[in-house]
This record gives sequence, structure tokens and C-alpha cells, in this order.
Amino acid sequence: MSTIEHSVDVNVPIRVAYNQWTQFESFPEFMEGVESVKQISDTLTEWVVEIAGVRREFQAEITEQHPDERVAWRGTDSPHHAGVVTFHRIDADTTKVTLQMEYDPEGVVETVGDALQIVRLRIRNDMERFKSFIESRGGETGGWRGDVPGAHQYQHEHGSTYGDSGAPVPPGTVGGGHYPPSGTLPPPGPVPPRNQPPEGPSPVL
Repeated sequence: MSTIEHSVDVNVPIRVAYNQWTQFESFPEFMEGVESVKQISDTLTEWVVEIAGVRREFQAEITEQHPDERVAWRGTDSPHHAGVVTFHRIDADTTKVTLQMEYDPEGVVETVGDALQIVRLRIRNDMERFKSFIESRGGETGGWRGDVPGAHQYQHEHGSTYGDSGAPVPPGTVGGGHYPPSGTLPPPGPVPPRNQPPEGPSPVL
């Protein structure tokens, strides 16, 4: 298991930084090796990527999402990966964006690539390109303000986390990859679909 963490200070309000990150189909514009991202539903995406010369197609599930706070995900199949992006307001026009990711490299090529820290370098460069992308635009290309309750929120409100089976799981799992038992939290209210342009200018916080 490999772990990556990288932060960038982005010179835009937290709402703008968060809104842009919810536009997954724009990721190929600033993420190296990401050929395409397709939004299947509000919580499911389909990816085509190339890492260390290996082309992969996989799906990723949004396991937790709270506007202007965090977006967490996990891969639904091999290779295993999970992560979380958090947003922290530094001031009205500056936001710290932090990516934490865990993944298991598969095969000799990916294992060697991991040893050479190719993936770590790519993630760091992707974060820097995200910073340049959103700062040069001055605003987001769209935004999704829906809420996906997950283990992080459930733990905060109830003091423990539960897996899909209802059995306790250790807190602090990267990506918050476990939902609370069905019915313990109310479903989020109706929200507009993803990948839609924002309505009017984003307010300055």
C-alpha cells in the first residue's frame, strides 16, 4: 500500500476551489495521464488513465462529500485506491487544497513506477496544474453542491463508524469508504446535476 499527500494554496475563494473539483469531467485538462472521466451518476465516475505506460479503465465511487469541506472516493475494483481532498479557508481569497491518496500498484511496471515515485511526482504536478488552471480562469467551470454523508460525518455525529454490514470499523480510513447503517442519516435534498455551469458569480467569502 502506498500513501500520497500533497497540498497547494490556491488563490481563489474556497467555494470556487471546491466547485471546480466537483467537475470531474474537467480533470483531463490538468491531470497528466487522465484521458477521460465520465460522470455516470452523482456518486459514480468512470475513468480512463495511463500510469507508467499502463492504461487502466476503472470506476470510482464518491463515498463522502460535503460542500466546501471534502470529497472522498474509492475505486470499485482493482487496482485498489482511495482518497480524500479537503478544502481549508485561509482567507477570503485563498484556499488550502490537500489531497490524500492510498493505492496498491499492480504488476511489475506499476511497482517499479511506484518505487521511482513516478506517481507521487505526477500527483504533485497535477495539484500544481489545478492551482494554475483555476487561478488563470478566475472562476469555476461549474459546481455541484450536493452532500454525500459518509463515515466521517457519521463518526462526528455519533462517535463511531460502521461498515455496510453494520459492524464497527476503525475511524480514519482514507476516503471514508464506509457508509453508516441504512436509515441513520436523512438523505440529502434535491440538488442540480453535476457538470452544470454555476448560476451567477460565486460570492466572495
